[in-house]
Amino acid sequence: MDQLELLHGTLALPAFFPDATHGVVRTLDFSDVERAGIPGVVMNTFHLLTRPGLGVVRAMKGLHAFTGWQGPILTDSGGFQAYSMISQNPKFGQLRPGGILFRPETGGRIEFTPERCMQMQLTCGSDIIMALDACTHPDAPRAEQERSVELTIKWGRQSREAFDRLARQKYSKGPYPKLFAIIQGGAEEDLRRQCARALVDIGFDGYGYGGWPLDGDGNLLMDTLTYTASLMPDHLPKYAMGLGRPEEIIALHRAGYDLFDCVIPTREARHGRLYAFTGQPPDETGAFYRFVYILDEEHCTDASPIEEGCDCFTCRQHSRAYLRHLFKAGDSAALRLATIHNLRFYARLMEHLRREGKP
Repeated sequence: MDQLELLHGTLALPAFFPDATHGVVRTLDFSDVERAGIPGVVMNTFHLLTRPGLGVVRAMKGLHAFTGWQGPILTDSGGFQAYSMISQNPKFGQLRPGGILFRPETGGRIEFTPERCMQMQLTCGSDIIMALDACTHPDAPRAEQERSVELTIKWGRQSREAFDRLARQKYSKGPYPKLFAIIQGGAEEDLRRQCARALVDIGFDGYGYGGWPLDGDGNLLMDTLTYTASLMPDHLPKYAMGLGRPEEIIALHRAGYDLFDCVIPTREARHGRLYAFTGQPPDETGAFYRFVYILDEEHCTDASPIEEGCDCFTCRQHSRAYLRHLFKAGDSAALRLATIHNLRFYARLMEHLRREGKP
């Protein structure tokens, strides 16, 4: 698939969305994000519900008006938060047949049913809305994987029904946001197949790989990711959720995925780890890029940019020596300039993949 028509523009694929969890890409203004060539962002429904609250988002007429970002926004369903919070500590809530009950550290109760999940994301004005799912770790027992698939299918059907009703009310004759489903099943091929077939029968606008994508040793579950992509319709977008590192993106794109998101480039930037192309063709080995560790002593009087040939604002305006100085001085400008560069690196990687086309 080459492009996706969304409420806030045409999205060329493949595309990378940085995480704007709380309605902001950390350290940046959204004009920085746009100038870096980033087409869209991911915002977190659960965290935005807790702060500033859905009432504020509604009063501000949605996330685009509230944040000032005018490109596509993808919001998640809350299913991953159930995994990251509840599976690690049951005191934070539980999965129920009707949805997910959260008990945040701040107190109170937050319930994510499929219908409420759709209501919240439609209130946000999202371009891509995720159906509620039950996320698992691949090493979880089979009984847990079976329950995850059962709930994901059930909640997927209920999300579809609620979305269709609520979207007609909000958007009248359309166009509507896109509704994506998430395929679960851990590392079990039969469960992945069962989940995918049921969700495809229900019918969605795109499909995502669900579940923690690494095994217990931290290795990417490439076989499972590739198999899951093969279960998704080729004429619809395939979303590798929460991935990836540059070499992972190359491998996953060649496996069929065309939408990616993760915190890696922005997090690495804040720690002074900056990406630079080496001149080699991008491939799964990762030899096509290297890290510039800007805090290293060797950059103290280095007048060159982070990467020769990079067209980002940071590389056009500032030297490695100056950026290192800002980091050493603890100035917030260092984080902004580093993040701009890393996001531009990812945008340039996507541009390369679009030129390369599907293998």
